[in-house]
Amino acid sequence: MVQKGPRPLVLCGPSGSGKSTLLKRLLKEFPDKFGFSVSHTTRNPRPGEKDGVHYHFTTKEEMSAAIGRGEFIENATFSGNMYGTSKQAVNDVQCSGRICVLDIEIEGVKQVKKTDLNPLLVFVMPPSIEELERRLRARNTEEEEALKKRLDTARKEILFGQEPGNFHIIILNDNLDKAYSELRDFISQNMEEKERETTCPCPSPGPCPNETRGSE
Repeated sequence: MVQKGPRPLVLCGPSGSGKSTLLKRLLKEFPDKFGFSVSHTTRNPRPGEKDGVHYHFTTKEEMSAAIGRGEFIENATFSGNMYGTSKQAVNDVQCSGRICVLDIEIEGVKQVKKTDLNPLLVFVMPPSIEELERRLRARNTEEEEALKKRLDTARKEILFGQEPGNFHIIILNDNLDKAYSELRDFISQNMEEKERETTCPCPSPGPCPNETRGSE
């Protein structure tokens, strides 16, 4: 079980929508209030990515075994690679008294909504598929076939994101400053009204070993 700390925040959106940029900005402005839940993935690191910071990079065999042991809150396969959020990753953030932020895919959102986490759900919308394609091509990290698959997936994600009831708010990221302002306002309104008393979920007795951790 996790769900013992402040209400988590979920950011979701197609790759290239800008959700990671918004997340970095949020964590930089409020390092003591928000903590990033580092997901696991079986894909290879991209240039500049660090294990344990951007993702916990692992193998399909190791991740499948951990899922089988019930160690994950959510998991999904995306573009041939596995992604997932472990219970420990969420507990580590909640144990520090910070609001846990999850950056997950659509399938992960569906699974998280079935748990007792009761997160605030934010969908980040790109201005258009054409702009999304331009952003993804600018990364120059994938072959043409993989890029086309990612765009096909993005179209499905956008349809899900726009469906009423799937998210608490949809933020159109056609201007980064405006999108971030909308995100801050949404968080401020909802966290102040519904934030619960934090109880550390650490199983060990005594002071929480993570209480003095800084931002990751």
